[in-house]
Amino acid sequence: MRPGADGVPPAGVPSSEGVPPSTIGAGEDLVAVMTGFARTLRAAGVPADHERTQGLLRALCHLDASRPDDVYWAGRVTLCASADDLPRYDRVFRAYFGGLRAGRARAAAVTVTRHTAALPETRPDRGESGEPALAATASATEVLRTRDVAAMTAAELAEAHRLLALLRAGRERRASRRFRPARRGRLDGRATVRETLRRGGEIAGLRYRAHRTRPRRVVLLIDVSGSMTPYADTLLRLAHALVRSEPGATEVFSAGTRLTRLTAELRHRDPATAMNAVSLAIPDWSGGTRLGEELRRLLALNDAAGAVVVIASDGWERGDVSLLGAEMARLSRTAHRVIWVNPHKGREGYRPLTAGMRAALPHIDDFVAGHSLAAFEELATLLGGAHA
Repeated sequence: MRPGADGVPPAGVPSSEGVPPSTIGAGEDLVAVMTGFARTLRAAGVPADHERTQGLLRALCHLDASRPDDVYWAGRVTLCASADDLPRYDRVFRAYFGGLRAGRARAAAVTVTRHTAALPETRPDRGESGEPALAATASATEVLRTRDVAAMTAAELAEAHRLLALLRAGRERRASRRFRPARRGRLDGRATVRETLRRGGEIAGLRYRAHRTRPRRVVLLIDVSGSMTPYADTLLRLAHALVRSEPGATEVFSAGTRLTRLTAELRHRDPATAMNAVSLAIPDWSGGTRLGEELRRLLALNDAAGAVVVIASDGWERGDVSLLGAEMARLSRTAHRVIWVNPHKGREGYRPLTAGMRAALPHIDDFVAGHSLAAFEELATLLGGAHA
């Protein structure tokens, strides 16, 4: 993008001072694509925050944003914070931009060109290599992020599952019983005495200690009843991504007519292998829902104590609704936090009118949607300690 004579980029192009929506103009699609790419990177564990995203947009003002090489290297330089981020960045770039790969960085100075981010209404343009235009491919991926998984075609669902496998969710931290040396905190008398003895009785300074922190456990309860059939497989793939993120701090159960622990099956690295193992382990696929009884069994296992409990269900309770309300009340007192994920909440005009949802709502800390990749990314943010 060639700047004007006064050094200011033309109107409609992201400037070095930020990208206010009212001035995006022709670059609006480009901004949407790149901010969506940054959000996907954050979900995969790369710290692509707002400031880094603005740096990427400023860099693309001086490059050709239709070239995969230019976008790849601009994003790699601006969005990655350390060498540990590079493998994740490469995986997300290939997935988000439809498998396009970048070549080597060019040694010569880049040719500054003008780029318009408006997308064609027909099939995306193809370059000499036959690959679809980068912006068009990324825009399709961005649309896919917000689409209801129940309305996706088989090809779209496969692509969504591929992106979901990249999801990495942090965990809210909690204090451990163990201590670590610290600059301030509780006085560590033993360490102070040992240091004094090493110095021949001369007191060099006081030593302190503080509690170590560890990730708070997350317990997922996924409804696999008949009414949840359009979403159950994708929710289980989400559970696989969460288990892979924190193997020792995540427990997963399916709920229908019985409670089934699935954590061991979901520890497989390959998503397809994990899903095959899960399908063999669940005996009550597409049956009824007795969430009250399953919650009572979960509380008896004591797995929910002090944990963040995530219940993924549409709330169609076929058992005793009063039992569900009573067990949800017990769960709210036992768990650190209760999050209810309802796929139908993402639909316009949805209201929680089912008897199960009305019984559960008074005891829920966060009530969120669970119908799209974007909704799953928001759930991952909640698990990291944010609040809805």
